[in-house]
Amino acid sequence: MQVIKVTDMKETMVDTKVTYTLQHSGKFYIIEHVPARVCQETGDEYFSPETVEHIQKMIQGNRKPDRVVETPVFEYA
Repeated sequence: MQVIKVTDMKETMVDTKVTYTLQHSGKFYIIEHVPARVCQETGDEYFSPETVEHIQKMIQGNRKPDRVVETPVFEYA
């Protein structure tokens, strides 16, 4: 077993903005410019609880979208 000192570890997380997608109640949503911390090694995205709450309120509220895009859908066969 290898022991790694905390001082030897480097920070691989960066603060950035991402495009977040989700499906809710049969609809597909795209939210642009969402603040996130992204791991440079794995690409994993992490969101603060406040950001998640804000996204939920946007989707569940009656806010008009900034724009609407048409998206093709394919069934894997």
